Amino acid sequence: MSVATPLLVAPSTLLAGAAVLGAGTYASRLAGTVLRTRVRLPPQLEKLVNRGVVVLLAALVGVAALIEGAQFAGPARVVGVAVGGLLAWRKAPFVLVVPAAALTAAGLRLLGIR
Repeated sequence: MSVATPLLVAPSTLLAGAAVLGAGTYASRLAGTVLRTRVRLPPQLEKLVNRGVVVLLAALVGVAALIEGAQFAGPARVVGVAVGGLLAWRKAPFVLVVPAAALTAAGLRLLGIR
């Protein structure tokens, strides 16, 4: 029986990859800033892109709120995220939203609701 060894990456390869990704990210952001005044999207496409951003953000929040690893995160986290979402929707200051969500989840966990 053979034991598989983990794939190790040389530090220079890791640094090169990080540099390429960083340069690509910077270039795409710079292109957006430079081209914003030169390129106009049709109104329907702009509306679709804006909706796509909202859908992706909602999916990210949903996954982060519901799943931890490969399992359900538990009702405490879901309720905490819901409290934070409700406060954000009501336009509460961010410095209030995050602690309220964290304290809600922590309080429920303290009560034994995981």
